[in-house]
Formats: sequence, C-alpha cells, structure tokens
Amino acid sequence: MLRLFDPDRDGPALHAVFGDEESCTYLTGPATASVDETISQLKKWNAGTEETTWAIVEEPEGEALGRATLMPRERNVWEVGIMLCPAARGGGLAARALGEVIDHGFETLGARRIFADIDDDNRPSIRLFERLGFTREGVLRANWKTHIGVRDSVIMGLIDTDPRPWR
Repeated sequence: MLRLFDPDRDGPALHAVFGDEESCTYLTGPATASVDETISQLKKWNAGTEETTWAIVEEPEGEALGRATLMPRERNVWEVGIMLCPAARGGGLAARALGEVIDHGFETLGARRIFADIDDDNRPSIRLFERLGFTREGVLRANWKTHIGVRDSVIMGLIDTDPRPWR
C-alpha cells in the first residue's frame, strides 16, 4: 500500500493530481503545467520528509496513485497530508493509506498528536478525516493566502489515546 516516495520515480504518475486544476483547488498554488514542474515541486515538498513521505500504491513496485506525508511540527506533533489521483478516488484507498501513515506516526515516531489542516470548503477531505476518528478542533480564519484567495483552515486532530476506527 505504501512505499517511500521518490519524486523522480513517482512524479510522472502524480502529475495526474498535481497537474489537475480541480485537484489543486485547495493547495497554496495552482496546478503544475508540466511533469517536470510537478517533479520539481514534489522535490521541494519532500525535502526534510524523505523518511515520512510515501507513494500510495496497489503493489510494492506499482505506479503511484497518490502521496501521503507526515510533517514534523513540534515535539511529538505531526501534520498529515494526502493527495490521491482522481482515477484512484472513491474506493477507500485514501482511508487505508492514512490508517497506515497514522499508525506509523503513533507507533514508530512516538507522536502524541497528529493533525490535518484542511480548507474549510474541502468537504470530501473533512469527511475522510472524520471517518478516521479525527476531531474537528477549530477553524483558523484567514489562515492561508492561496491562488484562489485568503482561506480558512479547519484543524482536525487525533491523539495517541483516541480510537482508531480503521483497525
């Protein structure tokens, strides 16, 4: 389901999501214009998270269907993020991948808290994190300046003692 992410290897397949305007609506910048631009952006994002960013795959050597990452924010607190190619959505793949990532965060990295920062209008993402047991902790108003304007963030959190419904 997950293998360590390699921007050069996985970037061409992930251009399906990072080059798609609709998929990138809630990112800070617009969709990338080319595979090379996607790879360059993924390399920037991957810096410092090489051991906590994964390609979401169906087979160990399969093509990337998405990308999931844990980003350190402060001692034992991690932010989780996920993007899935449009063709891979709707089958529960994101929930299964996030379950693995979150388990890794708590069990291997010793996280006490994992949170997601989600655009207030990104209802599918909010529902996904709710299904995974995350609690809506609040809204940060005007938190991000993006290519579609200034946006609010919904903060969803899970702590190490919370139930893990994916198990």
